[in-house]
Amino acid sequence: MSLAISLAYLVAAVLFILGLRQLSSPRGARRGNQTAAVGMVIALGATIPLLHFTTAGLVIVLIGIAIGAPIGALTARRVHMTAMPQMVAIFNGVGGGAAALVAVTELLDQGMHPAFALAFPSVLSIVIGGVSFAGSVVAFSKLQGLLTGTPMTYPGQQVVNGLIALAIIALAVAVLTAGSVPAFFVALLILALVLGVAFVLPIGGADMPVVISLLNAFTGLAVAASGFVLNNFALIVAGTLVGASGTLLTKLMSDAMGRSLANVLFGAFGQVVAGPAGVAGAEGKSVRSGSPEDVGTMLAYARKVIIVPGYGLAVAQAQHAARELADELERRGVDVEYAIHPVAGRMPGHMNVLLAEANVPYEQLKEMDEINDEFKFTDVALVVGANDVVNPAARNTPGSPIYGMPILNADEAKNIVFMKRSMRPGFAGIDNELLYDPKTIMLFGDAKDSLTKLVAAVKAV
Repeated sequence: MSLAISLAYLVAAVLFILGLRQLSSPRGARRGNQTAAVGMVIALGATIPLLHFTTAGLVIVLIGIAIGAPIGALTARRVHMTAMPQMVAIFNGVGGGAAALVAVTELLDQGMHPAFALAFPSVLSIVIGGVSFAGSVVAFSKLQGLLTGTPMTYPGQQVVNGLIALAIIALAVAVLTAGSVPAFFVALLILALVLGVAFVLPIGGADMPVVISLLNAFTGLAVAASGFVLNNFALIVAGTLVGASGTLLTKLMSDAMGRSLANVLFGAFGQVVAGPAGVAGAEGKSVRSGSPEDVGTMLAYARKVIIVPGYGLAVAQAQHAARELADELERRGVDVEYAIHPVAGRMPGHMNVLLAEANVPYEQLKEMDEINDEFKFTDVALVVGANDVVNPAARNTPGSPIYGMPILNADEAKNIVFMKRSMRPGFAGIDNELLYDPKTIMLFGDAKDSLTKLVAAVKAV
């Protein structure tokens, strides 16, 4: 049985690695999820014989599976794509919280003086898992609108956070040296939860993709630590993979924003600033607005169109309408591609997932570095619900909060069509000078409704 379980864990680990590898491309993402899921089923099946359950314990585990599996499956299938970031955040938090509780249970079971090899990873799991759980709950609340998306700060906040961190270190040392006193590690868990809340509250909505990625890495590390606590090879491998990939993704996304990770986490950037509705720009600047018929005619006679999707596309659930417009243009011989910015949306890969749901061909999804040089040869850049990721201030305005952030070169297209509900700025809270470019036409309204009208207008040409 021991050999069989070891082989099962090895197969599961290989499937986890293959699944992660397949996630590197939109074309293989679905298979990657399925591959990793099969690995997890194998790992779970191999673990149950190791638990030496009493009959009552086995019944409890089966009840837990019977409750949790349908909740996970139904939630994942029914969630709207606009709410996918929230679901990722809260499910990730549950994983971190579970790892922390496992560590607490093991410390209670081991008594006053557990071996260092068990106490140290338990402490890590409690701290990292607690921070991940509480931080993910705050991230969920911000994305869901239960909390404001603006950075929530107060004087001396970093000092308070530093004191909390020092108290956590002191309690961790106490658990490892003085003994595993329940009061110590329960207080450790409580302070970790407080730090998780204090850690995410000052981060604005614009930075939530980076935060979700980082918290995902935290959960992976907490799970890996739990694997050492339980001496479970599958948990160690799965947690390490998640922790490593999440850390790398966090670094890549920070680079894509042109900012250091420290600036993202401690800069209190990403405010939501309400702007005036209507067509009047900042400081009296005017914009040029058009009708769906005008824009439809322009698109129908273009040779190349690049669609730039953003969070507004997700909010309006307009991905299918965008695909319908692209199909209609292609029937007229127009070359259509989609420009994907790494931090467009509210979670890593949000736009890829959204457009994949509408069965947009993978070869039309172009990453920023791949497509940026093509804008200068493009007749129309159709910006649908994006804002900060096409704002030229990132290149042209030193001192701007987004200065230095790599952006999509939509301003280099011969014509720009900007689809927005109003003139309100994006999550960075700054005006977008591209809206006032003479080449830009504003098409105000709900993205799905406007795209549907554009489809009709193109058909009528």
